[in-house]
Amino acid sequence: MTRGGFTELDTELRQLKSVERPAVIRAIAEAREHGDLSENAEYHAAREKQSFIEGRVKELEAILSLADVIDYSKFSGTVKFGAHVTLVDEDTNEERKFQIVGEPEADLERGLLNLKSPLARALIGKDEGDTVEVNTPGGRRSYEVLSIKYS
Repeated sequence: MTRGGFTELDTELRQLKSVERPAVIRAIAEAREHGDLSENAEYHAAREKQSFIEGRVKELEAILSLADVIDYSKFSGTVKFGAHVTLVDEDTNEERKFQIVGEPEADLERGLLNLKSPLARALIGKDEGDTVEVNTPGGRRSYEVLSIKYS
């Protein structure tokens, strides 16, 4: 996992524990004061939110306790974990930028590509100017590696 990914997940965990959890506990207590719990929609909604928060807290604690934070800033050369890679789709000439990251921090909309994804696996070990072919749900795609940066 990258340092940034670890920090982001740790911040989310602290937010859930220090802000969200106490707020939902207050909401449950307030809803209980309204009487009959069997027909109290506010109570049921707050309990459902509490269940989600507790599940996410456990998930984040497990991820963070097992995380290996890798300092990729000293890497160079071919594509490895942490690389910021600029690709061009050879069919459409569309440029895309990705950073290869660990599974828990992956978010394609933000350009954070899961190390285990087919595209990331195809990119590992490639150099600038190399072409990779990847099977995608939309068919086979070819990409050229334009640049590789570690920052």
